[in-house]
Amino acid sequence: MSFPQASFYGILDTGYVLREHCLEKCKALIAGGAGVVQLRAKKQSRDERRDILQEILPLFESGAVPLILNDDLELALEFPIVGLHVGQDDIPIEEAREALGANRYLGLSTHSPDQAAGALDRAHLLDYFAVGPVFATQTKPDYIPVGLELVKHVASLNPPLPWYCIGGISRSNCNQVKAAGAKGLVAVSDVLCADDTAAAVGEYV
Repeated sequence: MSFPQASFYGILDTGYVLREHCLEKCKALIAGGAGVVQLRAKKQSRDERRDILQEILPLFESGAVPLILNDDLELALEFPIVGLHVGQDDIPIEEAREALGANRYLGLSTHSPDQAAGALDRAHLLDYFAVGPVFATQTKPDYIPVGLELVKHVASLNPPLPWYCIGGISRSNCNQVKAAGAKGLVAVSDVLCADDTAAAVGEYV
């Protein structure tokens, strides 16, 4: 079971999508060509996140596109095909991997050369990692942008894991990120707020 190095990793973020539009937007992410989709529902309760998962889960039952849940291990464990993404301040990946077992996907956010090195040191526990925020982003306004230099640094390491660049990425700057060595991109507001989300994702792909 290998995690895809997709060109575009989609995030269904309820900070940008109304609850009643979640299914529609998730379908659009997949239709546009997102190779991975993560549900990020930070402001919702666990019961509300569960409702969203149950609604979108049939879209992922073929296994063609992995479904990842942001930072809710207990809820992820309720759904056999759901993976988990954690940040540096969330549950340690050693504990997450032990709970998830070997057959679920696990990803980690990194924000510095040391954190990226830490991800690579524990590559046996991870399926992928993310690097960012590359640029300033309203999704995580408290995070200091890491810039293209970190992207170049990580690319120079030739990581054995799939990795994705995230944070402030849009269709107007994504070529800079690709030129710095990015293998996969994550854009959140740029595609979720677009009138035609599928077409926006298709432009990245």
